[in-house]
This record gives sequence, structure tokens and C-alpha cells, in this order.
Amino acid sequence: MSSHVATRSGDVPRYSANERVTHWIVAITFLLLAASGLAFFHPAFWFLTNLLGGGVWARILHPFIGVVMFVFFALMAMRYWKENVIQSYDREWKKRLSDVINNRDHNLPEIDKYNFGQKQLFWVMIVTMALLLVSGVMLWRPYFADAFAIPLIRIAAVVHAASAFILIVGIVVHIYAGIFWVRGSLRAMTRGTVSTAWARHHHPLWFRRITGGR
Repeated sequence: MSSHVATRSGDVPRYSANERVTHWIVAITFLLLAASGLAFFHPAFWFLTNLLGGGVWARILHPFIGVVMFVFFALMAMRYWKENVIQSYDREWKKRLSDVINNRDHNLPEIDKYNFGQKQLFWVMIVTMALLLVSGVMLWRPYFADAFAIPLIRIAAVVHAASAFILIVGIVVHIYAGIFWVRGSLRAMTRGTVSTAWARHHHPLWFRRITGGR
């Protein structure tokens, strides 16, 4: 039997304290980067630079915070990539999106720790995070930007903005799903546990695996 069994009646461990700390570091740095990035993108959002101490400090800190986010996300990616490999039941789950949207869960195939939507977001984050890092380095003055030709810097600016937009949309959907759509998900990243009923209902393959089939 797996060592990950119910901690007390009705609770099943889903994330360790270390995993939750890593997640919240990525989440907080993402919010700071999204806010300052929007401020740089359009004057209407310039007030958001106050989160980092004003315009000058926002421009200085933005790339450094970006590196911090990438490092901690890389730690998450190395930990979770195996659990996010697309399986046959994920493809079947995808075919039944109408049942997902209409909460007809009894028509869905059993899934493991993450559903197809969560796995898609994971791989989207892998790609966008890599693009943001590479393009961000090319834009980073005064350290690296002088090493690249002006046309490459202009391309990097477009790639950076497009990648940020895609990532922000993905995270907004992720937050909505975790708080409003699949109720009970948020406590996994606050308390580290989910209810037995939640685990059995939403992720039955994972539930049986960590409880040894009990």
C-alpha cells in the first residue's frame, strides 16, 4: 500500500508543504509580473507599478522576479511532468467536453491526479515560460539587450507579449476552475488535503492509487 493514505477521517493528502510553498511562490511572482507587464504594455495600467515601488523600480525588478518565477516553476515542472503525460483516458475525457461543461460526471472516464484541461495548461505553461525567459533575456537592459540586433529585439518583444497574454488567460481559467467550478480544489493548495469524496469523485484513479485501492 502507498504511504499516502488518509490523514484523518474524510481527508486525503494531495500536496506536501514543500509543494504548496513552491506553488505560492510561483503564483505570487506571476501576479507581480502580470501587473507590472500590463503597466508597461499600456498607460492605463501604469498605476500597477506601485506594487513594485513605482515605474523605475518596476522596470528594474520585473526581470529579476521573472527569473525567480522561472526557477521555481522549473522545480514544479520536474516534479509533475510524469503525472501530466496525456493518456488514453484523457483523450476520451476530451471527447466528452459537453459532459464536463454540463457536470455530467457519471459519463466521464476515470482519470488520475490531473484531468485533460489541467494537463493542457501544464504544457502550455512549459512553452510560454520558456518563451518568456528567452525573449525576456533579449529585452533585458542594460545587461543583455545590447548583445542582440534591433530586429531580434522587436521580435522578442512581440513573442514576450503574446506569451504573457496566453499565460494570463490560462491562469485566469485555472483560478476560476479551482475556486468556482470544481469546488474543494483550492483547499489542496491551502491545507494540502482534499476530502475523500472529492478525490473519489474527481480523480478516482489517483484516489485508488494513493490509498492502495481501499
